[in-house]
Amino acid sequence: MDILKLISTSLEQGEDERVRDLVLEAIAQEIAPAEILNAGLIAGMNVVGEKFRLREIFLPEVLLAARAMYAGMEPLKPLLVQEGIPVLGKVVIGSVRGDLHDIGKNLVGIMLRGAGFEVVDLGTDVHPERFVDAALAEQAPVIGMSALLTTTMPAMKEVVELIRARGLQGRIKTIIGGAAVSAEYAGAIGADAYAFDAAKAVQRVKEMIL
Repeated sequence: MDILKLISTSLEQGEDERVRDLVLEAIAQEIAPAEILNAGLIAGMNVVGEKFRLREIFLPEVLLAARAMYAGMEPLKPLLVQEGIPVLGKVVIGSVRGDLHDIGKNLVGIMLRGAGFEVVDLGTDVHPERFVDAALAEQAPVIGMSALLTTTMPAMKEVVELIRARGLQGRIKTIIGGAAVSAEYAGAIGADAYAFDAAKAVQRVKEMIL
């Protein structure tokens, strides 16, 4: 089997040490770092994301695949930086002010990184100003917000309004998700997109950036 296919398959199975060893072997074979990333690691995470979307696998399997992805990225990252390989884009994410839940938000971060995005994770209980300030500082075109509690939903609207107030609409787009929110709510507050799960979040972010 082709070594890149082996990397992809091993990542799907969550075999972190094997993925790292195979990436090192691919580097030794002088396969281009971008090819190892795209045809090996990202290809594997794309399969994981699709299986998760179809409910063929569940959170524990995704976390194992993510660990394998990070293991493979460790020896590869310096080479990617050296060659100036661009990421797909940068996304700022966080759970909104008053919300301390982070499982869904963390999963979105994992899936975005697996798809080739750079993720700036602000954590939980993030104030509206911090979202916008971080997006500006990091030159990130997308802010992703998560809310599990209905009481924290208004903070999402504040972020959207702050973007408008600063004249940043079009330059910074917003996507929301979490158990408390819906596509209808996204439309009502003027958010650019809504995702009901991590796989859909990746798809929506790609649509907004690419």
